Amino acid sequence: MAQLLPLGLFSSKPNENMSSSLSSAGINSASKLRKQMFKTSIAALAAAPLLASGAAFAGPYVNVEANGSYPDGEYTSGALEFQLGYEGETPGGLGWYASVGPTVTHTEATDDYGDVEIAGYLGASKQITEKVGLYGEIYGVTTAAEDIDFSGKLGAKYTF
Repeated sequence: MAQLLPLGLFSSKPNENMSSSLSSAGINSASKLRKQMFKTSIAALAAAPLLASGAAFAGPYVNVEANGSYPDGEYTSGALEFQLGYEGETPGGLGWYASVGPTVTHTEATDDYGDVEIAGYLGASKQITEKVGLYGEIYGVTTAAEDIDFSGKLGAKYTF
């Protein structure tokens, strides 16, 4: 029977352990491996509460995003966003999120950064069947002309 060794290494030999598999790797490699295992263990420990809570974790999050526009393969404009948000799920299984934060645009034609504006998202998703889900999102951003530009999307997702 195969056994799982640290870092996802498998062994079909029941008595093979990490020290015997590293005997020819050298002291430096073993030291690096121990450091990596320590870091991996800390990351796994930090993620454990999220994994134990299941897929329906609700709470605050941070989203940092860079968008770019490349018509005909050439960069023309982009935006950087920093969003603080909150997500959750209703008892009926409707997943939702809302976020807001600053955004700044860049235009290549003038090589200029725009004013810092406020952008926000409001979105939802619902699993209709085991393989089919629906989702939607509304996005709004303030503009230099003191307007709010809106956009949105609706979609369906089929999982194989």
